[in-house]
Amino acid sequence: MSQESRHEVATAARLEREKAYHNKAFAEDLRKSVDKYYDTITKSRDHYHRAIGEAASGKVILEYGCGPGSQAFQLAAAGANITGIDISDVAISIARSQAQELGVSANFIVMNAESLDFPAAHFDRIIGSAIIHHLELHQAYREIVRCLKPGGKAVFIEPLGHNPIINLYRYLTPKLRTEDEHPLMLADIQLAHQYFDQVKVSYYHMLSIAAVVFRKTFLFKPVLRFLDGVDAILFMVFPFLKRYAWMSVIELSAPKR
Repeated sequence: MSQESRHEVATAARLEREKAYHNKAFAEDLRKSVDKYYDTITKSRDHYHRAIGEAASGKVILEYGCGPGSQAFQLAAAGANITGIDISDVAISIARSQAQELGVSANFIVMNAESLDFPAAHFDRIIGSAIIHHLELHQAYREIVRCLKPGGKAVFIEPLGHNPIINLYRYLTPKLRTEDEHPLMLADIQLAHQYFDQVKVSYYHMLSIAAVVFRKTFLFKPVLRFLDGVDAILFMVFPFLKRYAWMSVIELSAPKR
């Protein structure tokens, strides 16, 4: 078997594992136990929502990963022409049902994000939440560049993989993630410069995740705001600490043809 054939077989196997895991995760809500930690990422989520929702009316937008929690519904309600894709047919079924319940117009398709079935220069924006760290990045970036309009923009909110405490938690809870996903390293973000002339990255949540201890008390919001502020100061004064952030918001524009 040639090297190219082996690569194709390995890729097909990886994609099948991703699909099987996410079908099970969406059907059984496997990640419910970690919801408490995601309550601490308000600041990065707000940044992401502002970036994807800016002047959304009339925009043609593609969302990677569109199960529960999809932003497609809000964007469609704001007047965007929205298409959502996911490798999981369970996720797509949930999204279609939710769109029908909400009475919004959005198109949801089972599709591999590494091989998009769309014409070139089709979308004003491509967005996604915690999705590209599941993908082979060279291929993913190439497809994003191909499908974005020349003035288009891609926005993703993604976990990072440098924090040793978070990595220990990941190691101890393997059933909460797929065996092939890879929280982004700084080198993965740097790779984006090969495909986009403009790469803006904002870093969040190094200390603020500790606010989860206060989640069910009246102290949660003020403690979270304080720790978010401390993180912002630390990242500004000591930029090398950014690698230890939990989440990043990545904005990619000026795609290179």
